[in-house]
Amino acid sequence: MSPTTTPQPAPRTPGDGPDASSPLAGREREEALLSTALHHLRQGRPVLAEVHGPPGTGRSALLERAAALAGRAGIRVAAAQACPEETGLPYSLAAELHRALTRSGHAAAPPPHRSSWEPERAALCRVFLAAARTEPLLVVVDDLQCADRASLSWLQALGRRLAGTSLMLLTSRSDAAPAGPGDRIDTCPLDGEHTVARHTLALGPLPDPAVGRLLDRAWDTPADPAFQEAAVRAVDGNPALLRSVTSQFACHGWRPTAEHLPRLADCAAEAVRQRTRHTLTVLPEELRDVLCVIAAAGPDCTEPMITALTGAHAPRALARLSGTGLLLTGGQPAFRHPAAAETVLAGLSVESRETLHSRTAAWAYRTAAPDSAVARMLLGARPDGAAWAVGVLRAEAARHRAAGRTADAARLLRRALREPAPPEQRVPLLTELAVALLPSDPGAADRHLRQALLTPADATAGPAWVRAAELLVARGDMAAAQPLIAGAAERVAPDGDDAAALRALYWLAEQSEPEAAHELDSPPVPPLPRQPAGAAEAAAAAWRTALRGQDIGLARSLARTALAPEAARRTVPLLLQVAACHVLVLSGDHEEARTALDTVLVRAQYADVRPVAGLALLVSGLAELGRGRPGAASEALDRAQAAMLGNCRSPFLTPGLIALAALVQLEQGDPDEAERFLALAQPYGTAAGLAGALLFYARGRTRLARGHRERALPDLLECGRRLLARQVTNPAFLPWRWVAASASEAPADDPVAAGLLAEEQHLARAWGVPGARPDAAADGGGPPAGSGAAEPAGRRARGTSPRADGSTGRRKQARSGRPPADRAEDRRAEDRRPPPGTGPAPAPRQELTGAELRVAALAADGLPNRAIASRLSVTPRTVELHLTKTYRKLGIQGRAGLAAALGHQPKATS
Repeated sequence: MSPTTTPQPAPRTPGDGPDASSPLAGREREEALLSTALHHLRQGRPVLAEVHGPPGTGRSALLERAAALAGRAGIRVAAAQACPEETGLPYSLAAELHRALTRSGHAAAPPPHRSSWEPERAALCRVFLAAARTEPLLVVVDDLQCADRASLSWLQALGRRLAGTSLMLLTSRSDAAPAGPGDRIDTCPLDGEHTVARHTLALGPLPDPAVGRLLDRAWDTPADPAFQEAAVRAVDGNPALLRSVTSQFACHGWRPTAEHLPRLADCAAEAVRQRTRHTLTVLPEELRDVLCVIAAAGPDCTEPMITALTGAHAPRALARLSGTGLLLTGGQPAFRHPAAAETVLAGLSVESRETLHSRTAAWAYRTAAPDSAVARMLLGARPDGAAWAVGVLRAEAARHRAAGRTADAARLLRRALREPAPPEQRVPLLTELAVALLPSDPGAADRHLRQALLTPADATAGPAWVRAAELLVARGDMAAAQPLIAGAAERVAPDGDDAAALRALYWLAEQSEPEAAHELDSPPVPPLPRQPAGAAEAAAAAWRTALRGQDIGLARSLARTALAPEAARRTVPLLLQVAACHVLVLSGDHEEARTALDTVLVRAQYADVRPVAGLALLVSGLAELGRGRPGAASEALDRAQAAMLGNCRSPFLTPGLIALAALVQLEQGDPDEAERFLALAQPYGTAAGLAGALLFYARGRTRLARGHRERALPDLLECGRRLLARQVTNPAFLPWRWVAASASEAPADDPVAAGLLAEEQHLARAWGVPGARPDAAADGGGPPAGSGAAEPAGRRARGTSPRADGSTGRRKQARSGRPPADRAEDRRAEDRRPPPGTGPAPAPRQELTGAELRVAALAADGLPNRAIASRLSVTPRTVELHLTKTYRKLGIQGRAGLAAALGHQPKATS
């Protein structure tokens, strides 16, 4: 037997504390039984005892404890441990026991031999039996499964001769190599239980309280509860694993605290690997093959699979393997710890391992196992061109993606792409892989989308090309998208729905980035007709018509054609539907646009196209902001940001979200917070396309609201330059001319400002948004793909100046930095002011923002703050802030003077 290892001072080896009567924990019953057997031995009753259990359960520790108890009781001990290296050396174990008996100082022990000595079974029996008849003797043999055949035969002979002696034969055997019929040590059949006491001690996992006690003994300070709970789970009641973990912690000086939980898991896994490697060395080849099949098949392994793939009788093999401690008990065959399965597979060559996975996957598929099981097995298999493999992997990846497990979906799709699939099957695989990678690696996703559009295939790949083109445009890669989409459009049927959708997406990208290299498009895509026939092309035409502000009736009609339920569901990509919805926003059809946007958003979320969902929510937020509902706009913004969690943000969509957040803060009267949001856009300061125009517009508006006119004007002019470069002239999209003119101290006297105002009025009349005054631009919003733009048409008034003619009225409007009032309730509020001489002069309302006016008017009507917040879709705190600023600006103390200061006649609130 190996000597007991001397523990270090801290942490202590379990059980070596000065106040501990036994170094063992959880083995009280076994220790008591051995103590009783030693007591009987001293009274002259022989004992035959065997200890067995899985590796690491403490068999050697229990034998050492028995030897220590025997020494305290005055019983001589001869102990030895069988060695695997000496299994082929006859009588090697017997010779070791003979030397141990000589060293024990037993009264009848043989004298030491100075020359080589060859033992003989009968002589050995006589020596040990003679010694046991004169004085009690304990013979301990550890790891009997490793004993050489000659020594085992001698021990069997000794066991049959125990009667009438004071000899206790105590052996241990690992259940990893259970005893066969010819390996057992038994007493003489004529000896009854009263003649020779027989005991068999089966060791299992330690109970959780025992593991906790061993942990308490291992350190000089108690372990954290979280660490102790995790350690109990990690070692699974195995004392050897626990000893390995505590030794590793002692070597590195780690303490049993919660911060070291990752190290605990690593140490436990490494201990499992070491134990598994040791166990594999003592198993026969057929049992190792069974373990390999269980490891490759995972939790879906079955007994018929084991029999089919190994030829072994599965129930018998599993019964023999149950003693290794590697497998769970009961139910389907499975490993206790993943590290054990990894170690079993690591012992195979790469080719053998891949072949094994292929065989398990093929067998599982033939026996109608769940797709999840077959796909998991295929992950480790080599590609062999099985016709069913790609379909199984693709279907399982779709389920993982729907459940939000995008990393698992990406692994399955990458494995599917390794199969020798035809090109028309590779295009959808590349597109689906790009969708799965968007949350974690958008750069790789874009590369896969480009590769999908470049892959030559027949026309059956058309729907996958459309989806790849849609995602690429939604991601904002307009320059790369245009030539790729042009090439894909040539490979599909020219009169089919897929060709129409690809052309429409090309035109959408072209509108955002007209400066892209069109000479690379081969063949070239024809120009966008003014009135196309197809629904998808109608969406692109509606978007371009609305941006140029040419014909509101035509734009509205084309958008409705694109959003017709049957056409939208079958032939119009979601991105083009978002564009059509935005056209309805710009034309003032808000309720219709809102219903359509909700439908598009549901479809985008179901299809897991996050960039399109983010753009739909951006348009929804801008539309709500244009209707004077900043609370609803903020809610849409929050949903958009949640949809773009992870790395889904892009230099295309993110500027639009930041600009929307800033505009919401401006509407709520907080330019400081708006400026804080815009600071987040620093990496996107050079964002191209309409997204960059929106960002410059929001920054110019914010600087103007803070009184920095000289800094606001360059931003607003840059916004206009970018829009005009893309032929975006509709003031319903962005009223940048009006806001730029308001940056002048005297717009009427400034020829540039006057020209901008005149042009704004002319374009507004040409577009003809319902409800907009011919001399006021409707503050509109930005488009979907290719735009990222701002606030929608039909925007509620934010100008605060009264109606005025001439330069004085225009100057007051310009200084506000906001477009003039264009909604009926604001004009009615103006008309409610009392005529001169009928009451106190009203306060100068041009000092109040539009949001402050709306809150003040409702407060003057007698509504409480919470009711005002509910009506305006804002928080009660926002209402309080607006009222506080209003009181300060009007020079009043509270609500009592609000109606008089505004010249407001309160409405009945009952």
